[in-house]
Amino acid sequence: MEIFRTFEPKLWYAYYMKIYFAGSIRGGRDDKEIYFAIITELGKYGTVLTEHVGDKKLSSQGEVTITDKYIFDRDMSWVKESDLIVAEITTPSLGVGYEIGQAQSMGKPILCIFRQTEGKRLSAMMAGNSNLKNLEYKTIEDISRILKEYFKRN
Repeated sequence: MEIFRTFEPKLWYAYYMKIYFAGSIRGGRDDKEIYFAIITELGKYGTVLTEHVGDKKLSSQGEVTITDKYIFDRDMSWVKESDLIVAEITTPSLGVGYEIGQAQSMGKPILCIFRQTEGKRLSAMMAGNSNLKNLEYKTIEDISRILKEYFKRN
């Protein structure tokens, strides 16, 4: 363990933490640049298993070169493997909701982040679920602060 003494605790811990980031793909890609920024920020705290969600070239058609069955099996495997689920839930998505439900049934810690938008409210299934940590943000800087505080506490 001598090697770890030369690193900040956050840095060596990042090698072990596996983070599953969930964000809308087929439900809409309006927030893909925000997803990219969140994934970049999450990379400071661990390995993000789902970096492709932040790919700016990925359209609402999703990953078209592989089958839906392959995507399902891969993503459920990643959910099982992960230490933490972080979901951006501003854009409603059946897939993200399903991933959150599965992660909850596996006892995974789940952090949901969202932007309050004019004329819309967070789903009662998210807002009313005491097993989720729901945090609101307005800017990318808010996300950085939220994640820093979350990882400091957990």
